[in-house]
Amino acid sequence: MPLRLGVNIDHVATLRQARYARDPEGVLVEPDPVGAALIAEQAGADGITAHLREDRRHIQDKDVRRLRQSLGTKLNLEMGNTPGIVAFALRICPHDACLVPENRHEVTTEGGLDCVAHRTELAGTISQLQDTGTTVSLFIDPEPDQIRAAAALRAEFIELHTGAFANATGEIRARELQRLIDGASMARELGLRVNAGHGLNYDNVRELFAIPHLEELNIGHAIVSRGLFTGLAAAVAEMKAICGEYPG
Repeated sequence: MPLRLGVNIDHVATLRQARYARDPEGVLVEPDPVGAALIAEQAGADGITAHLREDRRHIQDKDVRRLRQSLGTKLNLEMGNTPGIVAFALRICPHDACLVPENRHEVTTEGGLDCVAHRTELAGTISQLQDTGTTVSLFIDPEPDQIRAAAALRAEFIELHTGAFANATGEIRARELQRLIDGASMARELGLRVNAGHGLNYDNVRELFAIPHLEELNIGHAIVSRGLFTGLAAAVAEMKAICGEYPG
């Protein structure tokens, strides 16, 4: 199976909000994350990822609604398991939903979801999302207890958190890669499908090709950053070509 590429457009919205955070609802200002999503699709992205945070620091409700109406591929909504966000997701019915931990003080999502500690609350949300036809993924660290909990919760996918790998060097990086390899193998044995993301870029992504059973990588910051110099379409096309090298 070819390795799919999901392009995260949060950082396009971050740039917009830096100047236009106070603009009234409905006013289209630049850069438009939906426009960026459509460029990414045309350049070969297999899906678009957007994280609707409680504090609406970048992606806004109107962005998600427009994405749901406009995309020709699929919308993967990253979301915390909070009542307001869950209610919104149930109205929008994204193709995919990736449940992530959320801390208002973090710059980006740091660490995986604790499926063991929050199993009861997650079970209800997963069931509700699946009842609307949404495919559910859990963003977790490659820890056996978390993988077993994700399988018990009957999520279709896990997304392995690759941040520890991306931020490490030398022997520590090698150990983190092995944890990801072992985690993907375990997940597959338990009937889970496997995605991965966080901290991935044009320099480190090929190292992940040692991980078996990967179906999709979700990458945002590196692509948006590269796109400032090459153009977004070229940045997406380059990463998509790299994904095409995955041996499976």
